[in-house]
Amino acid sequence: MTQTDPIRDAARLSVAPMMDWTDRNCRRFHRLMSRRALLYTEMVTAPAVIHGDRARLLDHDAAEGPVALQLGGSDPAELREATRIAADWPYDEVNLNCGCPSDRVQSGAFGAILMTTPGLVADCVTAMAAVSPVPVTVKCRIGVDDQDSAAVLPGFLAMLRDAGVRRVTIHARKAWLKGLSPKENREIPPLDYPLVHAMKAAFPDLHLSVNGGIATLDQARDQLAVMDGAMIGRAAYHEPWNILGGADAIWGDRPPFEGPADVARAMRPLILDHIAQGGRLHQVTRHMLGLFHGMPGARGWKRTLSEGASKGGIEVYDAALAQVTEAA
Repeated sequence: MTQTDPIRDAARLSVAPMMDWTDRNCRRFHRLMSRRALLYTEMVTAPAVIHGDRARLLDHDAAEGPVALQLGGSDPAELREATRIAADWPYDEVNLNCGCPSDRVQSGAFGAILMTTPGLVADCVTAMAAVSPVPVTVKCRIGVDDQDSAAVLPGFLAMLRDAGVRRVTIHARKAWLKGLSPKENREIPPLDYPLVHAMKAAFPDLHLSVNGGIATLDQARDQLAVMDGAMIGRAAYHEPWNILGGADAIWGDRPPFEGPADVARAMRPLILDHIAQGGRLHQVTRHMLGLFHGMPGARGWKRTLSEGASKGGIEVYDAALAQVTEAA
């Protein structure tokens, strides 16, 4: 892959894969605000892809792209089969989760615990790449538990490079697999940006993105002065306009909308189409509660949707939007 590869370019700014959040409705909403950022699916386990409802797990609209599929697993044969199956869907990247610290992931022997078995990770990504028409990438932590991150992370990246991986996203915190909840693992282990920055200097041939603690677009820009990419998670979900509304300027492009009310109006026909196909209003609007974060009328917008979207239709959406436009 070369530096002009369009997905590498998109990865200058990405929205992190987040369980229960970054589903297809969320991605379509985020895509309206940024034509350029790389979006991710929720993590899908390899066994679920092999044995489950593939259409429900993998279907997405081409308008969401560029979009990456994140897989969870630790069995090279299973990951190869899941990647082969996913090749029938138009994803732009397949990503292996080596960073999630949840108990459910640990019990399946994948996620962050994989950082303790780098040889197995090499086998996994090699198997995936053998059947993938798109790049295979990895998202990892700087280490787990009592590992010496400064010693472990360079070896882990070298192993990935030797296995053919050319793009890695590094969450700049350790994962503590015992004693901390997933939420605490996102907040308590200290961020070590200098170590991640040092990895970019040590591996100039790899495209490296940094994740963790990036809460504003300005912070992402600061990271891009050193790193190839910045990945934003919860801030992009809770304050989508503040993060994605001006994101395309990173690529020198004019953002698609002047303000969040324009985004809300543009979402209306998409919501109508979703409802016409049997969907529920709240399946879309639950991802939009933070659209007007910090703005007049935001409380009324959020309250109207939170209280009415589970039972109501487009009239609830229109009433919520009226809360904001009248306040403005």
